[in-house]
Amino acid sequence: MTKFFEHLSSGAVLYTTKVGAQICGESQKLLAELPQESVDLFITSPPFPLLRKKAYGNEDQNEYVAWLTDFAKLAYAALKPTGSLVIDIGGAYQQGRPVRSLHQFRALIEFVDKLDYFLAEEFYWFNPARLPSPTEWVNRQKIRAKDAVNTVWWLSKTEFPKADISQVRIPYSDSMQRLLRNPEGYYRPKDRPSEHVIGSAFSFDNGGALPPNLLVIPNTESNSFYLRMCQHLDVPSHPARFPSALPEFFIRMLTQPGDVVIDFFSGSNTTGRVANDLGRKWLAFEKDHQYAAASVIRFLENHSPERIKRHYEAILSGEEVKLSVIKPAQLDGYTEGEDEEELLTLF
Repeated sequence: MTKFFEHLSSGAVLYTTKVGAQICGESQKLLAELPQESVDLFITSPPFPLLRKKAYGNEDQNEYVAWLTDFAKLAYAALKPTGSLVIDIGGAYQQGRPVRSLHQFRALIEFVDKLDYFLAEEFYWFNPARLPSPTEWVNRQKIRAKDAVNTVWWLSKTEFPKADISQVRIPYSDSMQRLLRNPEGYYRPKDRPSEHVIGSAFSFDNGGALPPNLLVIPNTESNSFYLRMCQHLDVPSHPARFPSALPEFFIRMLTQPGDVVIDFFSGSNTTGRVANDLGRKWLAFEKDHQYAAASVIRFLENHSPERIKRHYEAILSGEEVKLSVIKPAQLDGYTEGEDEEELLTLF
């Protein structure tokens, strides 16, 4: 059986699982090599156009929209007709002024007007754990509120992309739980002033409530196994990481087990780990070799620091590492070097 990434000649395969691969290379070249209409979901968080240059690379605000549009164009060709592109884009202020850049909105308009994407829905990721920023306008002059929301565009090639919102239900509120326990005693159907009739259908337990498009997800990555192990091994960690709950929401909603998920700005490869755990086939593209190599840590929880270090150093030296992602209950009796199942064909 042919490995699904062999035709991606522009990048180096750093490590693989039974259903995915981390590839180091230029994302534009790798995207161009993907077969047309082969991907179910692209989900990514590109470098934001910040005013100060970062180690992981970020584009100038004035050039950002054209730069990002090039990636979106390549992704469009590779998407299946019912596939989706989900992009998390944070906001930024203009140089030396307490007024906002419009880069994320200009990018959205460019995607829709020039590339023929549809905006299926806009989401907003609220991170209640974010520190007050930017320092000048929030902490010092105290003339702006803390910037704690990212825009997340859900884009598609068709007006009816594959989606199932029931896969991302959220826990019921306390009042809804009381209603479910005693529908007749807690609530009686009635008309509202808007003439919207609330009937008895809300008394059925559907396993959770349907979510809003405001995603409240604290980014507590500072406590993650990935960061702790990077510090322990003195390995450079990627400075811009989103929490696993963010890609998990969209992977559950927009794909099914066996579908293809790709992150073309993979960083520390949160997306790949989530897709792997959910039984999706995945590819992760990252141009920085050290960051891509260190992302293997996400797949080695419950392994010893010594084994993790061996894998990381092997990847840095140019070796392709094959991983068995092991759940805690499966650790007993596992020995390093046991045979891997052959990788599934993706394309």
